Amino acid sequence: MSHSSAPERDSGAVITDWRPEDPEFWQQRGQRVASRNLWISVPCLLLAFCVWMLFSAVAVNLPKVGFAFTTDQLFMLTALPALSGALLRVPYAFMVPLFGGRRWTAFSTGIMIVPCVWLGFAVQDTSTPFSIFVIISLLCGFAGANFASSMANISFFFPKQKQGGALGINGGLGNMGVSVMQLIAPLAISVSIFAAFGGAGVEQADGSFLYLQNAAWIWVPFLVLFTLAAWFGMNDLAASKASLSEQLPVLKRAHLWIMALLYLATFGSFIGFSAGFAMLSKTQFPDVQILHYAFFGPFIGALARSTGGMISDRLGGTRVTLVNFIVMAIFCALLFFTLPTNGQGGNFIAFFGVFMVLFLTAGLGSASTFQMISVIFRKLTMDRVKAQGGSEEQAMREAATDTAAALGFISAIGAIGGFFIPKAFGISLDITGSPAGAMKVFLVFYIACVFVTWLVYGRNSNKK
Repeated sequence: MSHSSAPERDSGAVITDWRPEDPEFWQQRGQRVASRNLWISVPCLLLAFCVWMLFSAVAVNLPKVGFAFTTDQLFMLTALPALSGALLRVPYAFMVPLFGGRRWTAFSTGIMIVPCVWLGFAVQDTSTPFSIFVIISLLCGFAGANFASSMANISFFFPKQKQGGALGINGGLGNMGVSVMQLIAPLAISVSIFAAFGGAGVEQADGSFLYLQNAAWIWVPFLVLFTLAAWFGMNDLAASKASLSEQLPVLKRAHLWIMALLYLATFGSFIGFSAGFAMLSKTQFPDVQILHYAFFGPFIGALARSTGGMISDRLGGTRVTLVNFIVMAIFCALLFFTLPTNGQGGNFIAFFGVFMVLFLTAGLGSASTFQMISVIFRKLTMDRVKAQGGSEEQAMREAATDTAAALGFISAIGAIGGFFIPKAFGISLDITGSPAGAMKVFLVFYIACVFVTWLVYGRNSNKK
């Protein structure tokens, strides 16, 4: 990290003098710059989640506009963005140190316009083959990959004692994009907003019209706006620059793979349930207009993540994560009692209530596990550099780089849950006619995470 005597700009250019751990620097300048970057990052990430989860609202409506896809194909369309998003998070995790947070945020926000525009045209032509929808859903995964670079970028701006709160705000309000999309999309598709651009509606049995293309097109103006906001309002930090070879050694750490498992159980559940909840509810309770309620789960989970970072900073990430997994296991078990049997019985209110708790714990656990990652990797790296005779400044710089790389890579593993959960529901329904088989797998996984958290982290420290 270099201390430049050259005048520094607060926006637009690279900042070469960045010392967030210096209280005087933080008060005089750092906090203002970090906050501005955070509050531009949040809407960019929120829009990314809107685009990432588009098919959770679009797929359930495709039969209404004339597409004859099977239930398993519709579940596949909701799952594929999570798969490509998870895979793309691996390279995205390393992009900020290579290109800079400002440049990469602007680029990664702008390219989301492509799948939105394409999907809007595709849903208006019933001759569009399933393969085209597969390609578009995979392109939506680019939006999901933004989380890795966004969280890595914000981690560079804040001192260690404020990282949990900052990452919780960025991730939590970003996650809010799922509920925003599921709230706005049903409203947008009921109104002819883009008639001037060829947005014709499809008449429904009740005489109303469905403008399914609006679910995708509604986000385009906002993507343009915040692409410009990122380019002109955010900063690149010279202190965050690092080559790929400097970042890759973090993959050798055993803690990275352990924390990836825990994050898969929390964020993977959040994004997987968000992608599959509407379709699952439709198969179990077909008489319920689930799109009127589907946004509540992601909304609750996102709020929990926003506050979970601050709670974890106060109580300790390990303690919060451990309690969280216990609650997840209990409510996963309770879900079995709410499901219909052979199409009979079941209780939608209980089903919905149990899922809301699962969304809550998935969001809270996403924040607490991220707080654990920041604490664990910062300490491990600083201890290693100091043991090798490195300076405090070098230790802090390498710790920031390692932590950002770990956050990004672990977020990639967690996103895989967005593919496996909807796909598991689809397979279970196809084989047995019930999602119970998939839920049994999830229950065993949550119980395993309770033991892993306790054995690896809980026994040695109550506050990690």
